[in-house]
Amino acid sequence: MPNEKQETQSCRLGRVGGQAVIEGVMMKAGTTCSTACRLEDGSISVKTNEFVSLRQKYRPLNWPLVRGVVNFAEMLKLSMQTLNISAAALGIEEEEGRFEKWLKRKLSINLFDLIMGIGMVLGLALSVVLFIYLPRLAADGIEWLFRTELGAWKAVVEGALKISIFVLYIYLISLMKDIRRTFEYHGAEHKSVFCYEAGGELTPESVKAYSRFHPRCGTSFMFFMILLGIVMSLFIHILLPDLPKLAYVGIKLLVLPLVVGLGFEFIMYAGKHDNGLVRALSLPGLWMQRLTTKEPDDSQLEVAIVALKSALRQEFPDFDPSLYEKPSKAAAPSEGSEPLAGSEPLAAEATDPTVAQSTEDSVLAETPPAAPPLPDAPTSHDPA
Repeated sequence: MPNEKQETQSCRLGRVGGQAVIEGVMMKAGTTCSTACRLEDGSISVKTNEFVSLRQKYRPLNWPLVRGVVNFAEMLKLSMQTLNISAAALGIEEEEGRFEKWLKRKLSINLFDLIMGIGMVLGLALSVVLFIYLPRLAADGIEWLFRTELGAWKAVVEGALKISIFVLYIYLISLMKDIRRTFEYHGAEHKSVFCYEAGGELTPESVKAYSRFHPRCGTSFMFFMILLGIVMSLFIHILLPDLPKLAYVGIKLLVLPLVVGLGFEFIMYAGKHDNGLVRALSLPGLWMQRLTTKEPDDSQLEVAIVALKSALRQEFPDFDPSLYEKPSKAAAPSEGSEPLAGSEPLAAEATDPTVAQSTEDSVLAETPPAAPPLPDAPTSHDPA
């Protein structure tokens, strides 16, 4: 008979997910999204809103494969909304000028939203160029240089180039200070989700013991999609040889929704099962998380825990996020309210969130227990 802890783990798997944002973490549980950000004065700003998936409104959109495409689009939208929330909390958005006011008055468009939308479109276009057209062009160049026909092996060469571009891009941006801090919050998000799913105590001291490598992470999803795309491309080259270059690009774009759908189904399955095949297929994505997650400090873990508990208010009814919004109040919680168990809120102490330096995990020795966009952002791993 399963014990009480095993039953708790089983019912919590896949219940919550999230993503790292600017100086904070977003957590999503069901339709509730909570974004917690560490402010310069050491307090934590918490914003909670509802996000109802189209998969819940229209049953066909929740069919296997279809739901992966819907989730991908929704996580892009949710990521933009979450970034807006974190930017507003940190005061990144400047005072509106005449042009911004005109946009809002005439078109009901916020300039920051417009810039984010344009950035997303340009980012998708750049992804098509980098991961579809450029590898194809490079493979053609190799054929011309060595005066040989690669045939179906061209798909393998293209795939190797895609992986190289992806890894190089992640590595280069991880060298940026601000991105590194975001990756530290990414690690805090993973650790807190793992701790929650395992039924552990949600305190920084307890959460830090868990792995920062999560099988349901958006990094694993992206890497698995690249590997799956290589296999699909190989079959396309075998079944349809000697097509024009642009025809191959068009076909790959057409099958992209299928790749996204299959990738989503695998990530969700991997988050709830632990067997040899899942571990083998998840390993490349977990390796990539060595770049996209960094070891967080206690103040970052606290932010992730606050976001998680705020998203699960029915499960933590005594938790009061307002205790962390002002350092003076955070140090003296009111009677009957619940700060983070086992410690006083850190908001009063962490006046400078950039002081603490993270340390790298030395090994991937501990296999993460079975457990989303992404991020969300997806998030990160799928939080739905």
